[in-house]
Amino acid sequence: AGGLPYIPPLRFTWLTRWYDFLIRWTIRESTFKRRLLAQAGLRNGDRVLDLGCGTATLTLMVARAYPGALVAGVDADPAALALARSKAAQAGLGLQLTQAFASSLPYPDGSFDRVLSSLLFHHLTAEEKRRSLEEVWRVLKPGGEIHIADWGQARSRIMRAAFLLVQLIDGFETTGENVKGRLAGYLEGAGFAGVEEAARYDTAFGTISLYRGARPLVTRGSIRRPRTAPPEAPPPPPAR
Repeated sequence: AGGLPYIPPLRFTWLTRWYDFLIRWTIRESTFKRRLLAQAGLRNGDRVLDLGCGTATLTLMVARAYPGALVAGVDADPAALALARSKAAQAGLGLQLTQAFASSLPYPDGSFDRVLSSLLFHHLTAEEKRRSLEEVWRVLKPGGEIHIADWGQARSRIMRAAFLLVQLIDGFETTGENVKGRLAGYLEGAGFAGVEEAARYDTAFGTISLYRGARPLVTRGSIRRPRTAPPEAPPPPPAR
């Protein structure tokens, strides 16, 4: 939007300062984010990434609830990250906040036990969704989990109509897959196991869905591609 390589939280950069206020009072933010934390089953000592951390509301919730965890946040939007750093400083909490795209994460393989994400994926195109989930798969440890809160399938005409405002703000291309309930399919396509929609919340602007998935302990190749049969052994040489 506006020539930027990313979509700001409310589409326009000048609205970012109002993001926390609007989200807090319109879409039951504290309710679904507390549920997301409970769902993630975090422990002190875990390494946790908030993917698309925005102004770091969820990142700070994790840091406060699990002071022994290593908590990092990543987002492409410098204006949102500036607010995030200000909030972290005011809270006296040290967070690792990095500017980067979800589709190109600056972390080594197997860096995190959990990846959390709130209201990011509806900003991404289909290709960006795929690439970002492949990156999440890469930076998770085997057995690690991803937990997502984002706009989900509208299961009533009222919720579908309510979501039209979000689509007008954030774009029909990026939000269309969400409202059709296809995010779980993207998780499965990236190789995650045990994928499910764990909870749903109706809000003034549509349905928020909570998803989960886990990186299997076995190798990715054995999950996504069937093993091919080994070549047949060559026939023995003729007897002399």
